[in-house]
Amino acid sequence: MTGLFHCLPRNVLGIFTGRKLAWHALAIFLTILIVESDFDWTWYLWTREETLWWLARPAIILGGLLPILGIPSILLAGWVAKNRAYRTLGWALGQAALLGYVISSSYKAFTGRIPPPFTMRFHGEMPSHGPLVDTSHGFQLGFLRGGIFWGWPSGHTTVAFAMTVCLIALWARHKPWCYLLLLYPLYVGLSVSVSIHWFSEFVAGVIIGSVIGTVVGNCFKDRYTTN
Repeated sequence: MTGLFHCLPRNVLGIFTGRKLAWHALAIFLTILIVESDFDWTWYLWTREETLWWLARPAIILGGLLPILGIPSILLAGWVAKNRAYRTLGWALGQAALLGYVISSSYKAFTGRIPPPFTMRFHGEMPSHGPLVDTSHGFQLGFLRGGIFWGWPSGHTTVAFAMTVCLIALWARHKPWCYLLLLYPLYVGLSVSVSIHWFSEFVAGVIIGSVIGTVVGNCFKDRYTTN
């Protein structure tokens, strides 16, 4: 387990200092811009299609299960094959996923963003629930006023981008693979933006997750390349 905590305090500090802190500010600024321009609500109304819901549904499950199942599988493969590079990769992805989850949940605990009416998948209104009400401006600022499971930023997106960008940092020599790898977090992030999250929460998750992945990936890079 020591590999999971490699440079952890330094990485946490690195995520919230210097230029990295400016990226968090950008995530907040873009969220305000998207919310105040009513694009969140517009995007929500544009994406009320049954087909999109069925395309998005697997991504919600995939985004939740892949860190839980994929990372232990990489670690197990490393131990079975006695390959230290695999184990290092597994610990790096594990730390990126852990920080992505903890940081996104911490933000949610204080922002209290009201989620979209994601059970609504058809045009205009749901039977017996009346007309749709725009709740995209709903932030319950405070502590645990909106829980840690829903809200800003998207945890699915943050974790997916944290893991993928971390992997890209470690596989920097394999650029074609890096571009293909981005399809995974984009699929997860865009899918939750048409189902259980607002579009601005997807955007914030991309930025914050990428910051986490960059810091963690760069920290593990020397250990990964020398094993």
